[in-house]
Amino acid sequence: MSADEANSEANPERRRFFRIDDAVSLTYDLVPSDQLQARLERMQGDQERDFTVMSDIAAVTQEMAGIVHKLELDEPDIAKYLKALDRKINILGRAFLLHSGQISPHQAHAVNLSASGMAFEAADAFAPGDLLELRLVLMGSFTGILILARVVECCEITQTTEGDRYALRVDFTHLRDTDRDILISHIVRRQSDQLRRRREALEEAEDQVETSPELPG
Repeated sequence: MSADEANSEANPERRRFFRIDDAVSLTYDLVPSDQLQARLERMQGDQERDFTVMSDIAAVTQEMAGIVHKLELDEPDIAKYLKALDRKINILGRAFLLHSGQISPHQAHAVNLSASGMAFEAADAFAPGDLLELRLVLMGSFTGILILARVVECCEITQTTEGDRYALRVDFTHLRDTDRDILISHIVRRQSDQLRRRREALEEAEDQVETSPELPG
């Protein structure tokens, strides 16, 4: 484990505020104040299970992680079997999500993401204080997360042939605890990957400098 990963493990509360640049599938919708309670009930109920199927699977995987780790020490064959079964379930879950038409594997929206909020570009303008329902899919794992978020800032940034574009910054106000844990794990993993790639690029550049032929004096 790297020093950065160890530090994040030692400071779980801080991980809520780590921010990364990422690409996700994203749709959003303005929530009228008189619909808030209905949206909350839908988030906690079964109406959105098709969309959040991978999130539910990931939550169960996290619950099993400690048991599987112990089995790796005591019963490695059983642990290997459970991991294979988990991969199979994930494959089925992703296929179901794609087949349901909830997302397109080709959609990708650039965002700056943390476990407590997000910044992204939008085609629509919103007022600070507006409540949005975000349907966020973490690419790669196809984990669908349903979030209610409050608009903190909305600024016009550019005009294109397709119309105006706005920079939105939102704070998450309603998010299932299991989904927040999944977001934190995703962000820490992405951050670790980005740090590793930067370190590898730096090492490669240093190797090229060391192996470059010296110019004759």
